[in-house]
Amino acid sequence: MATSKEFCAYIVEHLQKTGDISVRKMMGEYLVYYQGKLVGDICDNCLFLKPTESALRLLPDADRAYPYEGSKTKMIVVEDVENTELMAEILQEMYQELPEPKKKSKKQ
Repeated sequence: MATSKEFCAYIVEHLQKTGDISVRKMMGEYLVYYQGKLVGDICDNCLFLKPTESALRLLPDADRAYPYEGSKTKMIVVEDVENTELMAEILQEMYQELPEPKKKSKKQ
C-alpha cells in the first residue's frame, strides 16, 4: 500500500518544526532527508528512521520493522512524531552520525 499524500504532509509538517526537512517520492513511498542527509522513509503510512546508535538509544522501546518488501535493514518505527523536542534531538544526533551525501557526478 502506498503512502497517502495527506500522511506524508502530516509527517513533514511535524518534522519541519525540528529543522530542514525534505522528502523525495520514490515508487509511491517517500525518502526523508534532514539537512540533506537521508534519515529514513515514509512507507505504508508509517515513519521509519535509520537504526543509528543515537536513534536506538533515544527510542529504546520502539518497534523495528522492514519498511518495504525486499528491504535489507530493519528500521525504527516512529510512533510519536508530534513530540517535537524528542524528534529534534533524534534528528540532530542522527545527522552527526550519518555520512555526507555522495556527490553526483555530472553526465558528459
